[in-house]
Amino acid sequence: MIDHGATERRILKTELRWAVFVGFLVLMILGAIVYAGISMHINPPSNREFIDPKTLHLSGEFTEANLGTSVDTDGQVTTRVIATQFSFVPQCVVVPANRTVTLRFASPDVIHGILVSGTNVNTMVVPGYVSQVHTEFTRTGDLLMPCHEYCGFGHSQMLATVRVVPPEQFRPGPDGKVTCG
Repeated sequence: MIDHGATERRILKTELRWAVFVGFLVLMILGAIVYAGISMHINPPSNREFIDPKTLHLSGEFTEANLGTSVDTDGQVTTRVIATQFSFVPQCVVVPANRTVTLRFASPDVIHGILVSGTNVNTMVVPGYVSQVHTEFTRTGDLLMPCHEYCGFGHSQMLATVRVVPPEQFRPGPDGKVTCG
């Protein structure tokens, strides 16, 4: 005759072992997330800047004269790009290698996605907001920057170039601007 009580106790014991194992695994994963967030300074985006998408090109930092890469008086390198259907303005930007760069994006029309190949740069550009990414490019050369969020029929042709140059070749002009030309 089968002892159902013993079978139930064995099954309960096995289920309890699995529950403890899964609980321990969940705690390990949560611990790894907290550790990575603290030690690597990985935080959710907190920069929330609003901009009027209808007039962003008329005044302020996203006028045509301010687009591209510029070096501030304090040495901070900032690149400003407008993502619009179906192009980036400007089509090519120059940034220095091994130096912190701030990339700022805005869009006057629809949602775009920015991805710089071979780097950690990946962000959404939403009309009405300024998207900002701080990064350091470690490899020199031309990197492709396509739009990775479908934005209409010309989406497949929407790409730009990020030209990463050695620090000694990164020479801003008298106005602090650096261009691909």
